[in-house]
Amino acid sequence: MYYFNSWNSEYKQPFGAIKAGQVMKINFSSTKENIAVKFIIRRDFGQRHEFEMQEIETGLYSSSVQFDVGHGLYFYYFEITEPTDWGDVKQYYGRSENNGEGVLYISEQDVKPYQVTVYDFDDKAPDWYRDAVFYQIFPDRFNNGNPDGKINAPKANSFLYGSLKDDPFYVKEENGAIARWDFFGGNLKGITAKIPYLKTLGVSAIYLNPIFSATSNHRYDTNDYLEIDEMLGDEVDFKELLDELHANQMHLVLDGVFSHVGKNSRYFNISKQYGENEGATQSIQSPYFDWFKFTDYPQDYKSWWGIKDLPEVDKDNESFRQFIYGKTNSVLQKWNDFGLDGWRLDVADELPDSFIRGIRENLNQYQDTVLIGEVWEDASNKISYGKRRDYILGDSLHGCMNYPFRDMIIRYLTGGMSAYDIAHQLMILSENYPTDIFYNNLNNLGTHDTERILTMIGQENNANAVGLMFSLPGVPCIYYGDEAGLTGGKDPSNRKYFPWDNIPEDTYQLYQKWTKLRNQENLLRAGSFTSFYADNCLGILRYDAGGAFVSMFNPSNEQVNFHFEDLHFSQKEVLSEEIKAMLQEIKIEAKSNVSFKVEK
Repeated sequence: MYYFNSWNSEYKQPFGAIKAGQVMKINFSSTKENIAVKFIIRRDFGQRHEFEMQEIETGLYSSSVQFDVGHGLYFYYFEITEPTDWGDVKQYYGRSENNGEGVLYISEQDVKPYQVTVYDFDDKAPDWYRDAVFYQIFPDRFNNGNPDGKINAPKANSFLYGSLKDDPFYVKEENGAIARWDFFGGNLKGITAKIPYLKTLGVSAIYLNPIFSATSNHRYDTNDYLEIDEMLGDEVDFKELLDELHANQMHLVLDGVFSHVGKNSRYFNISKQYGENEGATQSIQSPYFDWFKFTDYPQDYKSWWGIKDLPEVDKDNESFRQFIYGKTNSVLQKWNDFGLDGWRLDVADELPDSFIRGIRENLNQYQDTVLIGEVWEDASNKISYGKRRDYILGDSLHGCMNYPFRDMIIRYLTGGMSAYDIAHQLMILSENYPTDIFYNNLNNLGTHDTERILTMIGQENNANAVGLMFSLPGVPCIYYGDEAGLTGGKDPSNRKYFPWDNIPEDTYQLYQKWTKLRNQENLLRAGSFTSFYADNCLGILRYDAGGAFVSMFNPSNEQVNFHFEDLHFSQKEVLSEEIKAMLQEIKIEAKSNVSFKVEK
């Protein structure tokens, strides 16, 4: 009767997000005669606008709209006026639950509109980044590079593990606070020593968890942004690591923790570690006093999520902003001048959009640097602290950590999501993100904040999980030790020491196989994306004018066989005759996947 499909170029052009000033063409079809169709657009939290659609041929209505009033989110749907014996009746056509095809609504109040993201300009990340295979390292748990194995500068009131095979364990006070921080003693020299290992694995970039002076082993409680933590080494070690990476055509991204600091930091100094006159808690004359919000000075203060170890910084404070990203004598300026390749922003949702733009402005002074944000949801429509975020709409984040991909992969492989659902949810993300952002996102199966992937899905599903991470658009990031079969639930068991003397060959080779494929196949790095499915098997199609790379995943316990007629495509229009021929017959073993390249 009525039909629209936002994934079909016959009904919407261009696909997905729109650059500011660009024209979006919309077609809507109907088998009913004598109807009137309006194209309804509402700007985010704003006014409703309507456009009469013109019938350009029998049953096909069309409208073109230029998005020239600024970036942001816009939502659209259709109003259909149909004459009846009882007068005109209005109905509405909006998004269905899962795919580009819409459904009919009786009431306008009930309509689920389509989203269109309007961004300022294309924002392709540096080529090295888009082509990279990343490896995330939790520095204390990776490798000790001292020849004698001694641990650098152990911290007061901490404990050191008796064996590198020990399971991490927190010693806590009765109130749940950490009584003694625990350390294995990994350091920067240890990372430098393992560059040959990482190169052989197929890694070309490292993302390091925080390395600046701190009290804890995770170092998200920064004590001094301008100093390397002594347990990790010093600036000489840092420069050696960076230079050796660059000599091997590898890159380094640091973790920027700018929402909060440590309570023992130079800036807060509740413990008087930095003297009796330094820091906001020791003197209201401190240059850092205005960085914090006290409710009962100095004992009661605003902290990150109520964690008193982490006093929250006022990111609107101009002095703090200049300290972090000023063009001279700032945190970013110091470390960028070493030749650093980029930053990952911790808790990006806690940072004002203008703060993130200030960081990006600083990075724009340096060639080929990248800025990634920690965002756990679909960043295109994220609301935090009552405000719609615009950090992916231009001159801000290049991309985000792709936790939505991780969540979908785990749910799909453990039976919580069907192939139909994941195929369509992937397309929705592709549709919502500006294209460059979608391809700039940092894909992961696990991080220091999540359970280990093997613990979540089991060994039997690992081949499909790794294959999916490398097949999907974005930049894959291996969490240290996943390739060595590490398991573990939530912190701290997801932060074990790397098992250098016990790396399972099959798990290692699985990761190495996919890093090699990605490094060899431009289609896996830059090819356009669409999804398809058959029964409960998911298909990923990466393509360009010269051919395609196809991957299909079978999470079931039985071998499956398909013919082309069994496959359901999100965008069948992109299929070439060569792709169709290759997909005529497919066999996939249980808990396995198949991949093949199609050339025109």
